[in-house]
Amino acid sequence: MLSSRSWGATEAERAAAYPCDRQVRQPCRTYHRAVDVDASVPLTFRWLCQLTTGDYTYGRMWRCSRTLTPGADRLALGQRFMVFDIADFATDDHITGVTTPAARRLYGTLAVTYRVAPRPSGLSRLVVRLSVPGDRGLSRRAQGPLALADAIIMRKQLLNLKALAERDERLLPRG
Repeated sequence: MLSSRSWGATEAERAAAYPCDRQVRQPCRTYHRAVDVDASVPLTFRWLCQLTTGDYTYGRMWRCSRTLTPGADRLALGQRFMVFDIADFATDDHITGVTTPAARRLYGTLAVTYRVAPRPSGLSRLVVRLSVPGDRGLSRRAQGPLALADAIIMRKQLLNLKALAERDERLLPRG
């Protein structure tokens, strides 16, 4: 069964600190998603940057580019990143966002970090933490359904990014 709290993440990844932790007040829940990617960290991060151009999930995948968009890796604080505004980033490491004002009205203040970590093999691992504070009211009631939907949607998103990065890794010239 797919857990709504964690999919694919190790215990160490769930216990680690992430930049999104600094973006919300005392999160009461964290949600983790992770997948091994048989591509280099720079290539996987470059595909991660594509999330500034589309969400790479089920219903919208047909609108997402299957090739790297020139300039998508030129990130900026405040830049739109799905339903988040970029609050922090480090090239070849992570992109962290906080919900946009419109999304905040629906779900409260949520923060997310998409991290690309190196694996001993020289390949990469894509790990995501979604931090959800203990907001009250409508946003609190919306968090349960949001987390369940996130478990399904983000899984597909990560698998799509993995497939695209691995495809491009296979196409790289070997020296």
